[in-house]
Amino acid sequence: MEFNHIPVLFRQTIDSLRIKPDGLYVDCTAGGGGHSAEILGNLNEHGRLICIDRDPDAVEILEGRFGNDGRVRVVHNTFNNIKEILSDKRADGILADLGVSSYQLDEASRGFSFHKDAQLDMRMSKQGVSAKDLVNTLSVGELTRILREYGEERYANRIANNIISYRQQKPVNTTFELTEIIKQSMPQKAMRDSHPARRTFQALRIAVNGELEQLDTALDSMFDCLRVGGRLSVITFHSLEDRMVKQRFNLFAQGCTCPRDFPVCVCGKTPRAKVVIKGLAPDTEELEANPRSHSARLRTVEKIKD
Repeated sequence: MEFNHIPVLFRQTIDSLRIKPDGLYVDCTAGGGGHSAEILGNLNEHGRLICIDRDPDAVEILEGRFGNDGRVRVVHNTFNNIKEILSDKRADGILADLGVSSYQLDEASRGFSFHKDAQLDMRMSKQGVSAKDLVNTLSVGELTRILREYGEERYANRIANNIISYRQQKPVNTTFELTEIIKQSMPQKAMRDSHPARRTFQALRIAVNGELEQLDTALDSMFDCLRVGGRLSVITFHSLEDRMVKQRFNLFAQGCTCPRDFPVCVCGKTPRAKVVIKGLAPDTEELEANPRSHSARLRTVEKIKD
């Protein structure tokens, strides 16, 4: 099994962590270990790296790649549990590369891609409710909500209704079956700019894996786990998660919240962080080499006080 993944904004992300040779670093979405290997290459014998991933395929690869290195600990878990994973330790740098990996997209059996025919799945952990379960059991109202809220899909209600109609004859089992339903739900003009299934597949993947809920709790936990001077870098791939990261980083960096007409501060709040990188996008060279990077954004915050 190969877990090939092209890390997006690779050099910029590694540089953003400002790696100390003897520091403790956490790769919260380690995948095939691209970022992890580079972090490790910057550490001396006293440095430590924790690699976290929820995907059992990724964990197997990480253990094979780094298992003999005493500086590395591989953890099969979700990154919102970082406090339990670190216990009372504080990290010098934490990285989260969000979204689906190239391996998960390219491996047809995982059911993430609308370009490959396979059983609808989309479970990063290979456990729990799948995308097939959702499309075959949810009401039209709940399906519409998921597609509209997580995919920002303009034709959410039409797609949801057509899914319901289809499954009255037979279950929606495969990626291509769902893709065809989506195509029949949209006017031709809506399919010119991008693949018609992109937003629906994104929405179902987010719902299946609870991505936004986990990110919401993880951002506070990751920041709390930093030592003063430590940095948190997050790579996002769609507007919903990027907006959440941006707003939370700004909140960490916010100082006084008193009304502007107050003559002096009475709240006593001071910034806990400074924003170092604000939504850095890939350059033209990277976009040409890796088209999947087009929506990626890197944000970094540095902790300045507990």
